[in-house]
Amino acid sequence: MIIEMTFQIRVSDFQKGLQWYQLLLDKEPDFIPHEGFAEWELVPGSWLQLAEGDPSEGSGPLRLGVTSIEDVYEKVKQLGIEGVTIQGREEVPVKWCTFTDPWGNRIGFFEYQDKGEEAQTIAKVWGEKLV
Repeated sequence: MIIEMTFQIRVSDFQKGLQWYQLLLDKEPDFIPHEGFAEWELVPGSWLQLAEGDPSEGSGPLRLGVTSIEDVYEKVKQLGIEGVTIQGREEVPVKWCTFTDPWGNRIGFFEYQDKGEEAQTIAKVWGEKLV
């Protein structure tokens, strides 16, 4: 039985990567077990690991669900990422954006079009509604 999940992203300059991901995620790491490694618990039982090292070519994107894709879009622009567009299709229940961090890792965000479905997902994952 799977009980948790981690996804690791590697950056060649750990200090710059740590600062960049702190700004992107709007929070400090939850766990820094040793030099060159940090972890954020993004949702209960799901962790993003940042490690010093060579990025993996062709991996990802890691896509994260958010309540406001426009807020993320503005944050990504502030971080100096250009050419990002919010996309959607009539037959797809989410809108999304995908970009590459300064180290070549592919990252994406998505937002439910149906806010009722979003609320159900939040309740399922968090056990409560976000305020």
